[in-house]
Amino acid sequence: MDIGQIAGLIAAIAFAVVAGFLIYPLIRLGKLFDQLADTVKQAGDHAMPTLDESTTTVTQLNQTLADVNKISAAASTTANNVGALTDLYGSMLGKPVIKMASFFYAVRKTASSFVSGGKKAGHEQDAPDSGHAAAASSPGQAGASRGGK
Repeated sequence: MDIGQIAGLIAAIAFAVVAGFLIYPLIRLGKLFDQLADTVKQAGDHAMPTLDESTTTVTQLNQTLADVNKISAAASTTANNVGALTDLYGSMLGKPVIKMASFFYAVRKTASSFVSGGKKAGHEQDAPDSGHAAAASSPGQAGASRGGK
């Protein structure tokens, strides 16, 4: 054997040793990729039922929200109807009640004026006592006794 063949043999042995050292990490890396593929497959298998349940939940939630919208629309319509009915009762009953109250007030004032002999019925109660009759008869003092009015 000459030097070239010995060098070739040493290179072949070195290549075999390097290949032997590199084969073990490559086998481990292959197993890692297999486990990773299984994990992704399992995650996909578990994700599909979760997505199906989420879809069902969203569908049910949308149905519930549609029901709530119907209820709130009905409540709004009811509130508008109650407001209109209140306005109707106010206009139909409020004005006649005010007119009746005005009428009875006028009748009461007229009756009290008739009973008092034509004097203003509301001013008799404001008249001073008999002891102060002289003070009330002069115009200057009457204004002073009432606070300068």
